[in-house]
Amino acid sequence: MKKTSPPYLIIALLILSGEAIFLLPFVLPRVFRPTFLEVFQINNFELGAAFSIYGIVAMASYFFGGIIADRFRPRKLMAVALIMTALGGFALSSYPSLSVLNLVYGYWGCTTILLFWAAMIKATREWGGDQKQGKAFGFLDGGRGLVGALMGVVGVYIFSLFMTEDVENVTGDERREAFRQVILFTSFLIIVVALMVWRWLKTGTEESSATNNADNKLSIDSVMTVVKIPTVWLLMVIILCGYVGYKITDVFSLYAKEVMLYNEVDAAKVGTLLLFVRPVTGITFGVIADRTRSSLWVTIGFVIMFFGALLFASGILGPGLYALFFISLIATCIGVYSIRALYFAVLHEGHIPLALTGTAVGLVSLVGYTPDIFVGPITGYLLDSSPGEPGHQHVFIMLAIFSAVGFIASVAFQRYAKKKAKEATEVA
Repeated sequence: MKKTSPPYLIIALLILSGEAIFLLPFVLPRVFRPTFLEVFQINNFELGAAFSIYGIVAMASYFFGGIIADRFRPRKLMAVALIMTALGGFALSSYPSLSVLNLVYGYWGCTTILLFWAAMIKATREWGGDQKQGKAFGFLDGGRGLVGALMGVVGVYIFSLFMTEDVENVTGDERREAFRQVILFTSFLIIVVALMVWRWLKTGTEESSATNNADNKLSIDSVMTVVKIPTVWLLMVIILCGYVGYKITDVFSLYAKEVMLYNEVDAAKVGTLLLFVRPVTGITFGVIADRTRSSLWVTIGFVIMFFGALLFASGILGPGLYALFFISLIATCIGVYSIRALYFAVLHEGHIPLALTGTAVGLVSLVGYTPDIFVGPITGYLLDSSPGEPGHQHVFIMLAIFSAVGFIASVAFQRYAKKKAKEATEVA
């Protein structure tokens, strides 16, 4: 039997790899959105379409990746996925045409999900055991947020090194070269993380996946078992609505530039600031959730996200109202990140068997992460068709609607989970 790594090392590697794999497709465009559009000479809709292609490929990858995660070792799956993702970064650094950019995003839809996503979630659930699911997933998402934030700071620093002091007068070639260095640094960093995962990520899941499930066939039985669990369907809706909120955080740096009138570097700093809200929120809510119920705090997160969206949709935020802007920004992100941190922590509360975690994650992700397909094009269309503040208001109206739907689903989830827990107690 292979030696299991210390718990602190396991969660550290899950955190590091869990964010590293998404740095290229999502974190860089989020932090450097105005710059990303400029250097690739595309508009918001075209970037949204690239995200959509990623999402379409990811849908099939979620389903099959979930089944694969119940049969093979996370260490190998995750390390290979990281290296393959980094290779896409080298293609991105050449500033390809729009059609090739779309191909790269489609490629990432496979590399980041098929071998990686469900394996990471299953390993995290096992790490948390029966009593620490909130802590496990809170630490995972909060830690991922910290990694993303630190990477954002490093990225902005590298970017600024290759820019002239007068940001407003920088040439297009200087901007492209500066951002190329950010992309290359990120790609090499992901390869380093892959090697660390391959060497040190040795979990209990390694053994159970390699031995207990080695002779399992890709049967429809496990899928049908998961489909019959009501909380799986409610969790699909919860993740879908929460993920819409997460995808819309991509526009905050653009909001800072177009509505608050920040320059490129300052707008990127706003995007980086949000990344620091995520670890604090994830860890705090994760610890609190274990003392009550994770589903309760998911519900509260939707309430916070709803009122934050209304503030941005109201049109009262603008140049000069910087304090109110940051308060609204942070409040909205607390709601978004609390939901994101905890929506997989409710797997245990929803009476979903540990042995079927991969399959369950694959199924709920199949629907829950469809915002990867439609949010990018819709927000891009809204922003491009109504330039400036009106477009942003339309985006946040959409966020408010999804927040309300998510609230309803989370309340229903809580009620069903309580009912099943009561029934189990009575039987016992």
